[in-house]
Amino acid sequence: MRAVDIIARKRDGLALSAEEIAFFVQGLTSGQIPDYQVAAWAMAVLLRGMTTQETIELTMAMVRSGATLDLSSVAPIVVDKHSSGGVGDKTTLAVLPMVSAAGLPVVKMSGRGLGFSGGTLDKLEAIPGFNISLSIEQLLANARQYGIALSGQTPELAPADGKLYALRDVTATVPSLPLIASSIMSKKIAGGANAIALDVKVGRGAFIETLVEARALAQLMIRIGEGVDRRVTAVLSDMSQPLGLAVGNALEVVEAVKTLRGGGPSDFREHCLVIGAEMLLLGGLASSPEEAHARLLKTLADGSALDKFRTWVHAQGGDVRVADDLSLLPHAPVVEQVPAPRSGYVAGIDAREVGLTSVELGAGRTRKGEPIDPAVGIVLGPKVGEWIASGDTLLTIHARDRETAAAARERLVAACTWSEKPVSPPPLVYEIMRSTKAD
Repeated sequence: MRAVDIIARKRDGLALSAEEIAFFVQGLTSGQIPDYQVAAWAMAVLLRGMTTQETIELTMAMVRSGATLDLSSVAPIVVDKHSSGGVGDKTTLAVLPMVSAAGLPVVKMSGRGLGFSGGTLDKLEAIPGFNISLSIEQLLANARQYGIALSGQTPELAPADGKLYALRDVTATVPSLPLIASSIMSKKIAGGANAIALDVKVGRGAFIETLVEARALAQLMIRIGEGVDRRVTAVLSDMSQPLGLAVGNALEVVEAVKTLRGGGPSDFREHCLVIGAEMLLLGGLASSPEEAHARLLKTLADGSALDKFRTWVHAQGGDVRVADDLSLLPHAPVVEQVPAPRSGYVAGIDAREVGLTSVELGAGRTRKGEPIDPAVGIVLGPKVGEWIASGDTLLTIHARDRETAAAARERLVAACTWSEKPVSPPPLVYEIMRSTKAD
């Protein structure tokens, strides 16, 4: 069996056998198949697609490429969550402490940014000293002791996905349903959680732009989960405009901490409550969304969610003082307020343009392994549906220098559209899909 023949078969639109997929995944894991052939195969998958069975085989081949976690020593039920990627999506930073404080242990493997979408690991590394490279032993020990643990992909868990994930980011092969589904679910299955809450983003700031595609992705991931006895829920959420106000790693940490303190943007706070509620439902700690919401709100009101965040940061070597002193996070040397060019209602904020601009500022990567600047990014003023007067602050740019700030200013102003008449904001959540195993 040769890699080039497998690439050619997929290029020609043919379905790959389980044996061919297993051979290819083993080859990319061991390094016997070079990056350029893996990239060619990923492009063929993007253009030609995969059947459901191929996607399941790909997922399980990536799971089998390494070890799998046994979380039975942590708790009878451990729930994970995952986002399919979005702009300003710092949900994990707030939801994990809330859910853990409500009594449900959480163990999560996260990734770095893909394309214009920020990554959880990059955000957490903006906290001085925070260690995102836990061994399996450390991950389990933290989960048992503190009820909360997060790590980047280790060489032991789904190593094939780790290699493919990095290549997809720099080869324009991110927006492929089979590659997205298999990447997410291989990490979740290898990570050992009993139940999984999926946040499937829809819109210009996501890799999935339509509800039809989002439903297809959700159904595919639910089917993969059911096949290996995992309970799965998928929340289809809006990403036509950025989530919350902050886009950029340290800036998003600031926003998450403010939310844990009981503040934060209303849309981000509500989104966290929706995702967190689904996790509590999956974990059996609530019998209805209303009960789950109430439990989560209590963690914000009594300070237990913020306390859990402090515990989490301390447990992973970070500077716990950031929970109370946000000035300890990285700051950009140039901070520029951009005035609104006109008065009116904000009719649209192109999330993709905002995300791409944040990458240009240095908050994301354009090449594999490229370092990022944790301090740079964007903080929005009004969101879609809000009115603003000419000259008031439309957004604030945090940049390395005046030149990059100027380029960002022009692009970001062009990303906003206006209306003379009131505009309704998009819904936060379009639909919640649950597998039969989650009922």
